Amino acid sequence: PGETFTHEDLMACAAAQGAEIKKRDILLVHTGWVSSYYDGESAKFAGADFVEPGLTYSPELVQWFDEMEIPNWVTDTIANEVTLDPGTGLSLPLHQALMRNLGVVFTEILNLTPLASDCAADGQYTFLYTAAPLKIHEATGAPVNPVVIK
Repeated sequence: PGETFTHEDLMACAAAQGAEIKKRDILLVHTGWVSSYYDGESAKFAGADFVEPGLTYSPELVQWFDEMEIPNWVTDTIANEVTLDPGTGLSLPLHQALMRNLGVVFTEILNLTPLASDCAADGQYTFLYTAAPLKIHEATGAPVNPVVIK
């Protein structure tokens, strides 16, 4: 809970996996957070002390997302970012900086554990990802049907 990572961590992770984050890539990050709920650790999802792991705000991170033209940020967390930013004390600053200001689409609460296991098994961490949202009139968000083709 509360563990943070940056764009530099994302690039280092990709390099360790033999991949490279390229301009306009969709980024999928498996933290194991949502899976832990189903694995019996549901207590950490309740109460005033709730804080999940995730990407943390910095001007450099926002600039990197902008320069890389990342269209979609996908995670297995509820908010796609650390819920209470330790540096600023703000709640969900990347929702404003990335979603509102840059137009990055956030896809949250995906079960990425099977995909992460498959990637670890075959060593292939790049693939085609697509996700079609439900058409909901005047909505600001919608459930998606994600598909990965390796």
